[in-house]
Amino acid sequence: MKVIENNKDFSEVMNQDKPVVLDFYADWCGPCQTLLPVVEKLSDEYEGKVEIRKINVDQNRELSAQFKIRSIPALFFIKDAKVVDQLTGLAPEAQLRAKIDALV
Repeated sequence: MKVIENNKDFSEVMNQDKPVVLDFYADWCGPCQTLLPVVEKLSDEYEGKVEIRKINVDQNRELSAQFKIRSIPALFFIKDAKVVDQLTGLAPEAQLRAKIDALV
């Protein structure tokens, strides 16, 4: 799963035709680390259908502010460059899968 490291990466991902899932996280965040293997698994499963990307809140303060991140993990489900759904906190795989399926 790729990491968005700057605004250029973010723009490239957002300018694609595919739906996007953004996972805002931090290395020191326990729930983020718990969720990571699930998000990586879904990223592999949905490859080619949905772009799933990680954004480190400590290294991307500008994007974190743009999305008004208050707590992490925070996942944003984006279609046609618009946020259509979001999740904050730890979520079960089935819930994430349902939200991704709704995007495609």
